[in-house]
Amino acid sequence: MGDVLELAAGTGQWTRQVSPHATSVTVVDASPEMLAMNRLKVADPKVRYALGNIFSWQPDGTYDVVLFGFWLSHVPPERFVAFWDLVASCLKPSGRVFFVDSLYDVRSTALDHRLEGPERTAMRRRLNDGREFEIVKVFYPPDELAERLGGLGWDATVKRTATYFVYGTGQRCTLPGDAR
Repeated sequence: MGDVLELAAGTGQWTRQVSPHATSVTVVDASPEMLAMNRLKVADPKVRYALGNIFSWQPDGTYDVVLFGFWLSHVPPERFVAFWDLVASCLKPSGRVFFVDSLYDVRSTALDHRLEGPERTAMRRRLNDGREFEIVKVFYPPDELAERLGGLGWDATVKRTATYFVYGTGQRCTLPGDAR
């Protein structure tokens, strides 16, 4: 698998699955609490942790694989292109991206989380303590996402499961004379 970059890694659910197969893993998250939980859950010396906001973070190297789980749906539409430019800048010339996220399904959200349709870009979430937050939540139909990525220079395959999940892989297209 080589050198892996996990963006918005959270508590380590994916990090724990990937680290045994990777040469190294760099984990980036904006939350110190999430990084601490990840570190405890994974406890692998080949995992390096970086605190950073994905929208302003800059890589210090390139990677064979960039992965993110349940993050793309939280990227505001106006930052979609910049996010994919970041992913491209993180990859080695033959590097690949893998992602998994939520598929729009009325059964896939808690009853007290208002979900008003796949065209919405925000969702109201209520925590167990009663606090409410509006979060970015964008549901991408697989075909539309693959087409949009193709327009940005990605050779991407995006699929869905029967319910709840969308997932994809891809790499940057290389054009004649492209330095990548």
